[in-house]
Amino acid sequence: MDTRPRRSALSMPASNPKAIEKARSLACDVVILDLEDAVAPEAKTASRAQAVAAVKAGGFGTREIVVRINALGSEWGRADLAAFAGSPPDAILVPKVDRGEDIRAVENLAAAGVGIWAMIETARSILRLEDIAATAESGRLRCLVMGTNDLAKDMRATLTADRQVFAGMLAMSVAAARGFGLSILDGVYNDLEDETGFAAQCAQAKAFGFDGKMLIHPRQIAPCNNAFTPDAASVAWAESVVSAFNEPGNAGKGAIRVDGRMVELLHLAQARQILSLAAACQA
Repeated sequence: MDTRPRRSALSMPASNPKAIEKARSLACDVVILDLEDAVAPEAKTASRAQAVAAVKAGGFGTREIVVRINALGSEWGRADLAAFAGSPPDAILVPKVDRGEDIRAVENLAAAGVGIWAMIETARSILRLEDIAATAESGRLRCLVMGTNDLAKDMRATLTADRQVFAGMLAMSVAAARGFGLSILDGVYNDLEDETGFAAQCAQAKAFGFDGKMLIHPRQIAPCNNAFTPDAASVAWAESVVSAFNEPGNAGKGAIRVDGRMVELLHLAQARQILSLAAACQA
C-alpha cells in the first residue's frame, strides 16, 4: 500500500482560478480539482481548460493533484479524460462508480500511468465493493473515496452527524480497500460552522480505519491533518515495539512483552506503518 499521507483532500471547483491558486499554499495533502458536481453545465468546458492549465503549471509542491472528472456516461466524461492525455494529474477521480467494469473503462481511456481513484457513492457501489476494489490487482486503482452525500440521496436515507445508518457501509468500504491494498478517504462534512461535529466525525473516521477525509473548505484542513496524524503516544508505542523486536534476545520471536503487554508480529507491522506515516507527515 502507498503510505504517502492522504489526511486532507481539499476539493474545489475547477471553475475557480483564485481558489486553485490559493491551494498551492495550503497545508492539505491532496488537491482535488472538481469538474463534476461543483461545476455548472454551462461552465464545464471552460473549467476543464482551467484545470488542464493548472495541472500543466504545477507549483503544488508535494501535494497530490487529483482531477474529478464527470461520469464517463455523461456528455463530458470522455472529453475530460482526453483533455489530460498530454499533462496527466497524479490521479483521476471517477464519480458514480457502480462496478469494476466502470474502473476498467476509465483505465482504457486515461493517460498511461495516471492513477485511478473511485467514488463510492451509489447503492450499487456498496453492493459491489469487492468487484470494484479487486480491479486494483491488475489495474491502476489506488484509492476509494466515500461520497456520503450522494449515497444518502441514492438510498433516500438521512445523513446525520453520527452517521449511524451508514456505519456498516463505511466499515465494509474500509475492509474492501484494505483487502486489496488501497487507500480510502472518508466523505465530506457539510456544516462548516460545526467545528465540534467535524472533529468528532474525523475521530470516527480514524477509528473506522480511514486514511483521511475529503474536505470542502480550507478551514477544515488543520483539524483534519491533526486528527489523522499519529499522535505522540502512538509514535512512542510504535518506537518501543520496534526497538523491542530489534533486541538480539528477541530475534526470531513471534510474541514478546513490551511495557507489560504482550505484542506479536502483527503489532510490529502496525508499529512500522505508524512510524512510516508519522515520518511522511513530518516531511
